[in-house]
Amino acid sequence: MSSSAADVQSDKHKEVQEYYGQTLAQSEDLKTNACCTVTTYPDPIKKLLSQIHDEVLMKYYGCGLTIPNELEGLRVLDLGSGAGRDCYLLSGLVGEKGSVVGVDMTEEQLSVARRHIPYHTEKFNYSEPNVEFREGHIEKLDEINLKDEEFDLIVSNCVVNLANDKEAVLREAFRVLKEGGEFYFSDVYCDRRIPTHLRDDKVLYGECLSGALYWNDFQNLAQKVGFTAPRVVEIHPITIENADVQKRVEGYTFTSVTYRLFKIAGLEPACEDYGQAVIYKGSMNDAPVRFTLDNEHTFEKDRVQTVCGNTYRMLNETRFQPHFDFIGSFEQHFGLYEDCGTSPSDTSQTPSTSENSSDTSSGACC
Repeated sequence: MSSSAADVQSDKHKEVQEYYGQTLAQSEDLKTNACCTVTTYPDPIKKLLSQIHDEVLMKYYGCGLTIPNELEGLRVLDLGSGAGRDCYLLSGLVGEKGSVVGVDMTEEQLSVARRHIPYHTEKFNYSEPNVEFREGHIEKLDEINLKDEEFDLIVSNCVVNLANDKEAVLREAFRVLKEGGEFYFSDVYCDRRIPTHLRDDKVLYGECLSGALYWNDFQNLAQKVGFTAPRVVEIHPITIENADVQKRVEGYTFTSVTYRLFKIAGLEPACEDYGQAVIYKGSMNDAPVRFTLDNEHTFEKDRVQTVCGNTYRMLNETRFQPHFDFIGSFEQHFGLYEDCGTSPSDTSQTPSTSENSSDTSSGACC
């Protein structure tokens, strides 16, 4: 990295640290809902939220629910953990045999998170803490001694947009993730590339708007570092209920998207048909009737559903494998999976927001 690029990155770090450490005292101080969108929480999450300290909840900034299924016993990393709300949710879900590491660069946020470790250890009835917080930059996880293939799961909640070098964040996430692990995170995206004069606006950047990637640039970066087949889990429009901010970003549309990126070697860039199918056993405690992999794939218990090769591998080579029966192999290829587009126009649309995305009758892979 050149000295000028390093200086720009350092300046952005300082601006974000000041915004989240000093300018904002609590969630209500945000000028928009981009970093604090409304989410409907499932009952197990609601129960855990009731056990989290009020000060931690008061300083929560996020744009989605970054808590996937089947977490018992996992080692989890939270990038941009802030005051620790999601870390403590994860702490309660991974259990005493699991562990959680939160990374943040803002001292004021880390102080709040660390102060309440004993409180949550007692609340969850653990004999010792299973969560820790480290100060550092999410672009430089090696500088805080995070090792290659150390984590089963990485989460992040509305933070990647605040990083100046987003490719470095994705590259580091890929490095510290185990094979078969996943990066499950929510962030803000834009329908077009944002110009420099808006990126230099401290308020717009701090509000998680002007640092947002054009969604297609994100997908290209993800694939470049090794996350071959990004999957959209949820997508929600962002409303900017502030006249001054709205005026400054007129013409730009922002969206909150939750992605899951699997670290699986050899995933294909398109959905290919190998005549495969899967049957969900209904054996996940937090998904006894149906399990949602992404916004195009919801699997009902005991139902045979055809899948493309990538989906087959995402279920068969990850922590989800014990919960499925698998039909077929990769011995015979039948071409592109039905309903998958082949022209450039088919792959240049925004992430799917189909009302039928949870329809389990289609089995569509795109």
